[in-house]
Amino acid sequence: MAQKKINGFLKQVLELGPTIAFFLIYLRIKEDSFIIAGTAYSGFIVSALIFIPILLVAMAILWRLTGQLSRMQVFTAVMVIFFGGLTAWFNDERFFKMKTTIVYGTMAGLLAIGLARGQSWLQVVMGELLPMRQEGWMILTKRLTGMFVALAVANELIWRNLSTDAWVKLETFALPIALVLFLWWQIFALQSYLIEEPTEETPPKG
Repeated sequence: MAQKKINGFLKQVLELGPTIAFFLIYLRIKEDSFIIAGTAYSGFIVSALIFIPILLVAMAILWRLTGQLSRMQVFTAVMVIFFGGLTAWFNDERFFKMKTTIVYGTMAGLLAIGLARGQSWLQVVMGELLPMRQEGWMILTKRLTGMFVALAVANELIWRNLSTDAWVKLETFALPIALVLFLWWQIFALQSYLIEEPTEETPPKG
């Protein structure tokens, strides 16, 4: 199915909205305890479980409007469902916190496999969006692999050593913002490798 154009603001709402909703729900019920089927669940775990259908609905709307979902979006949704299920089954919030580490670690591992084969799998996914020479893609892939590793390590250090409150705030805002800023920095740093589209010359009059 061909990708359809949608309003940029709406796209951002659908992509970022579920995470913001999780954050707001957590702030509202974090001190509460809920009895479900005779088992007591913390506000954090209930927030994580509510997050799952919100994410799936947002993805369904995005797919309906654009006709396409990225591999990263699908992978993240699978991880959220899987670790959300483990969180509920074992009534242990650590599983949901591990999810972020697994996502970043998996992305680093996949990119590293491509690099080991002398390929930039990042170019395969994003080549049409960012025309750049092969050398530039290899540099970006190496740097992004390192960034994903750093984010995975950071998440482990945060959830193992800080409070749940701190993890929710940092996982919701600090880690994604750090990744976005890193990517913008790389785009400017790799300007010399970008491929400029040829411009059509206007034929001389006369």
